[in-house]
Amino acid sequence: MSSDPPGYELPLRLLFGFRSLIDDLHTELAKQGHPDVRPMHGFVFQAIGPQGTTAVELGRTLGVTKQAAGKTIDALERLGYVTRDRDPSDGRRMLVHLTDQGLDCLAKSARIFDRLRSQWAETLGTERLRALEEDLRKVASPESARLDLPGWFSGS
Repeated sequence: MSSDPPGYELPLRLLFGFRSLIDDLHTELAKQGHPDVRPMHGFVFQAIGPQGTTAVELGRTLGVTKQAAGKTIDALERLGYVTRDRDPSDGRRMLVHLTDQGLDCLAKSARIFDRLRSQWAETLGTERLRALEEDLRKVASPESARLDLPGWFSGS
């Protein structure tokens, strides 16, 4: 009889670790002036990027429909995190850009993630955390590092 945990526990533990980090991030973001930001929004902010994007491109990157991307853009626009402007190179296209508020949220998120990583290092030990990160780099292919998790989770 093996003393190893069942195979299904590994993905669950990885998911629970992710969830713990994201929940802690959003608790702190709320304290720092971003109470309406949701986990999905982080993927959207990353997909919009510094150059902006269209709803079609955003949907493709996130693995969701253009309509789902449009609804998310609408919500983020109402909250003040994004704006839509005509593409200067093609007036038929609308580009979505992050506002100063969106950029502030990203900057605060980066600082909070650094603090959360430090807390994990205190709990696990710096060397164990570095080894964990290195091991995850070995087993998680670069192709899996995409922003389409919202669509992947929902089966879109």
